Amino acid sequence: MFKIVKREEMAEGTVILNEIDAPLIAKKAKPGQFVILKANEEGERIPLTMADTDPEKGTITIIYMVVGKSTALFRDLKVGEGYQDVIGPLGKATHIEKVGKVVCVGGGTGVAVLHPITRALKEVGNDVTCIIGARNKGLLMMEDHMRSASNDLRICTDDGSYGHHGFVTEVMKEVLEEGGVKLVVAIGPVPMMKAVSNITKEYNVETLVSLNPIMVDGTGMCGGCRVSIGGETKFACVDGPEFDGHKVDYDELMLRLRAYQEDEKQCHNDYCTIRDAK
Repeated sequence: MFKIVKREEMAEGTVILNEIDAPLIAKKAKPGQFVILKANEEGERIPLTMADTDPEKGTITIIYMVVGKSTALFRDLKVGEGYQDVIGPLGKATHIEKVGKVVCVGGGTGVAVLHPITRALKEVGNDVTCIIGARNKGLLMMEDHMRSASNDLRICTDDGSYGHHGFVTEVMKEVLEEGGVKLVVAIGPVPMMKAVSNITKEYNVETLVSLNPIMVDGTGMCGGCRVSIGGETKFACVDGPEFDGHKVDYDELMLRLRAYQEDEKQCHNDYCTIRDAK
């Protein structure tokens, strides 16, 4: 069992942070890599990119939004309890090098995934501007962490309750207009990553995105996480999860992500109904 040593509710209680005792994974994990977790025999295998690692403590940190039965099972786990399985680190780590001026763009729970990448890019000497956004101030995540991980943090909210009133793409375009940007890393909802990539393509700026397709085994065996990159089929679990944002077929990705949306909602509702009746 992989024990939870810290639990925190974030983004108005819709997002949960778990710090998990997993010393072997913490020792090997690098920014951009993910783990697959399973709460118990009733749960599915869920891939989540690590938000942080602490090799000295032997812990990894995951942050997730509750959307289906399995993440509801995760939410019900308390400190001292644990996951039946945690497998990783999986996927390719982010290529980290000094390139100069870098912009990191995050939305929703994608901010958690972006955190270790942003920090690593800054640590090797890049000038990192980080832009994070949410629908409102209450849903904003990891502001202090991202401020420490970057040279310049800019915040956006859709409703204008905090920071720039508008989308992250608007602020990113302002930064691109200043010139000198060598790399953009964008992680968040697929429509956001698509919009970012469309803009950076106009400026001819290299862009990395982290994809989150449906995944089963995480080792390239099932093909469930296939994505189209530049007209070629790739598996996010072994070829990614990061890809050239200018080559991703985002429309196909969104279609595949919607395939089980209704089943996901129904399973979540059924689980909560049964749990609350006990």
